[in-house]
Amino acid sequence: MRHLLFFGVIILALQGCAGTTASNAGPLPVLGEPKEVNGEMVQHQIRDFIFVNQDSQRVTNATFAGKAYVVDFFFISCPTICPKLTKQMLRIHDRFDDEDRLLLLSHSIDTKYDTIPRLKAYAENLGVSSDKWHFVTGEKDDIFSITEDYFSVAFEDGEAPGGYDHTGYIVLVDPDGHVRAYANGTDPESVGDFLNDIDRLMAEMDQEL
Repeated sequence: MRHLLFFGVIILALQGCAGTTASNAGPLPVLGEPKEVNGEMVQHQIRDFIFVNQDSQRVTNATFAGKAYVVDFFFISCPTICPKLTKQMLRIHDRFDDEDRLLLLSHSIDTKYDTIPRLKAYAENLGVSSDKWHFVTGEKDDIFSITEDYFSVAFEDGEAPGGYDHTGYIVLVDPDGHVRAYANGTDPESVGDFLNDIDRLMAEMDQEL
């Protein structure tokens, strides 16, 4: 029940942000509620993290220094939304393959069976490398808890297909660790709008040079 309630909160939060990226004019908004830190209001930001990718390399916030990145949560044996989600992530990968300032980050929520060799084989089957797209694993609690930073949800559910339940959001994060846009990763039209959001963030980064 707790997971369902939290999922509902996430949906309402994202619905509250809906429309903020509808206009193609100006910079993308920073999503999430600001919070007070040492007497100052600061924007929502992705916490520090340490994971390991398909090449056994450590992946941390520093991996994305000076770059934007696109995030999702999946697991290899997922029989429902993950194939659709990965197809749309691959669409983003191919569209921005030559854009060095944009990387992709996919977290496996099945930390028991999605081992580094399996993630390596999965990435190779897609024809992608960790230079552009990191498939990461780590401690289960770390993976599950960081979903909240990306306004997503993942948890074990013995009644769910594959044993896990999770949202299918694709999330855009800027070089400062702020969430700037999201899409329903199972909906090609939503991802089409998301591609435009990435273009807007790239243009914003150009202006900051």
